[in-house]
Amino acid sequence: MRDGWNGSVPPEPRVLGAGDWLRVVRRGGPLLALLVVCFPVLLVLRVPEGLIWGLHRPLTPGITRFVCIWACRLIGLRREVRGTPMRAPGAYVANHVSWLDIFVLNAGKRVYFVAKSEVRGWGGIGWLARGTGTVFIRRDRREAVAQTRLFEDRLIAGHHLLFFPEGTSTDGRQVLNFKPTLFEAFLSKRLRDRLRVQPVTLRYSAPQGVDDRFYGWWGDMEFGPSLLQILAAPRQGAVTVIYHPPLPVAAGLDRKHLARQAEAAVRFGLVHGTPMPASVRADAGPV
Repeated sequence: MRDGWNGSVPPEPRVLGAGDWLRVVRRGGPLLALLVVCFPVLLVLRVPEGLIWGLHRPLTPGITRFVCIWACRLIGLRREVRGTPMRAPGAYVANHVSWLDIFVLNAGKRVYFVAKSEVRGWGGIGWLARGTGTVFIRRDRREAVAQTRLFEDRLIAGHHLLFFPEGTSTDGRQVLNFKPTLFEAFLSKRLRDRLRVQPVTLRYSAPQGVDDRFYGWWGDMEFGPSLLQILAAPRQGAVTVIYHPPLPVAAGLDRKHLARQAEAAVRFGLVHGTPMPASVRADAGPV
């Protein structure tokens, strides 16, 4: 079982007929070919790229974004972007709904996910995570200092790290409380005067007539059946990626206050479908 939340019973999977399997082949065949060709290239390039350029990686982020844009197109998932991704150094924090988040967020911006080390061994998801350059961390207090240093080095090098502060995925209809632990790294002396944290809302819309939790992936749900249900759908839905105004870390916030402000913005986006105005963000309470 994946870590954390299991707050609602998943919808019953639809029994697939002949037409459904044809759609699985029509969408899944090109998607598999794309991943099989491109992801090994990413894994191979990452080694010499690191040896030659260190943390400044000029090649693999562009390939990753290309793959993820085309993965969304091949699946048939429409993407809409509202708000503007920041260009300044910083980190993104987003709600976590589905394994599709990997493709959706990488398609819109060059980012590096931060995930718990267990994800590395999660079958197809672990392979996707490694291919996209995910930073794996262990939940061990003895490694907290080293992990903070790693975040600092990556952020100072210009990487945009992306965190899921809920700590687990949901059915997409709500935002769980943001855990403030990872926000501590943003407050270090090396970062706080140069860093911004941009909240991002992922708002999935199911195909018409389908359970509105269709794209959610949580609790004991397995990757394979979820993938098949999505590939087999007669019609696909959409996802709206909402970039909220960045939060300047230098504003004197502590990690709990920063987490609450980011959470409030993400909640606002899920409810209203728009970026949260700066004037509304004055207090970090729930929306």
